[in-house]
Amino acid sequence: MEKQAKTYDVVIIGGGAAGLSAAQALGRARRSVLVVDAGEPRNAPADKMHNYLSRDGMNPLDLLAAGRAELAKYGVDIVADRATDSRRTDTGFAVSLARNPEVSARRIILAGGLKDRMPEIDGLAEHWGHDLLHCPYCHGWEVKDRRLGILDSAFSVHQALMFTQWSKDITLFKSRDRELGSEELEQLEARGVVVIEADIAAVRGAAGSIRGVQLSDGTEYPLDALVLMPRVEVDLSGVASLGLRASEHPTGVGQCVEVDAMGQSAVPGLWVAGSLADPKQQVIMAAASGLGVGAAVNADLTREETERDVAELRLQRAAL
Repeated sequence: MEKQAKTYDVVIIGGGAAGLSAAQALGRARRSVLVVDAGEPRNAPADKMHNYLSRDGMNPLDLLAAGRAELAKYGVDIVADRATDSRRTDTGFAVSLARNPEVSARRIILAGGLKDRMPEIDGLAEHWGHDLLHCPYCHGWEVKDRRLGILDSAFSVHQALMFTQWSKDITLFKSRDRELGSEELEQLEARGVVVIEADIAAVRGAAGSIRGVQLSDGTEYPLDALVLMPRVEVDLSGVASLGLRASEHPTGVGQCVEVDAMGQSAVPGLWVAGSLADPKQQVIMAAASGLGVGAAVNADLTREETERDVAELRLQRAAL
């Protein structure tokens, strides 16, 4: 006889700040919960996270370790594995795992799968999260008064203007393939940003210790940090058969998953928490999103259970 899949109220795919926060809300609500954690948080390259009140400067992996330890007292199960697909069943969903037996869930929360895709520039990847940055609120304080370069993109003017709050030594490397408007050039000049028309061919320096960039003409330009805007892409392989689709985020930063105000996706019973729904979220915002979605899923389960119990009560009354 085939062994029946273990059943949970909720399976959460993704063990980052959003997924663990959703698990905590549901565990405290006495729900049976499984967190499937592939161990690939988006912010893993970063040594520290910031703007998380009382946790500023904490290593993001330490935050997740503390979160996993907290969940133990609420009976939440955590498995180090990857969800490979999910399918609809009569009672909810079946979630396939790469290294463990299939599990069943009444609801799914998708809380992982956002990836940062960077330009193909020699030496770029090893600096990501250290001296290759994108967000002034995440990293601006750490590079204050340093020599900063801005890699050209649709967001580079905005980034250059924002980082002038932290440094007055900023150079924007404008691609030869893109023109800046007269108003943009005036704004940059007014804020003291140097604009150089040149493509960056390579980043020079050891990982975590950038010394500058090499331009396409072979010259080197000294820098202490480089700012860029990666494109974010969504990996939905864990729920591929359910028909969930990614869409373009209205800001143009890349992909996201559209949800309603409570985190419900277009697929009934499948909810989305964290930066998948809003790529702009920092860690504290992703944690808050997870809490909100966890509470919403618990309310949805309670609604379903109440409807079932009311139907049973009416049958009992009718039998009298």
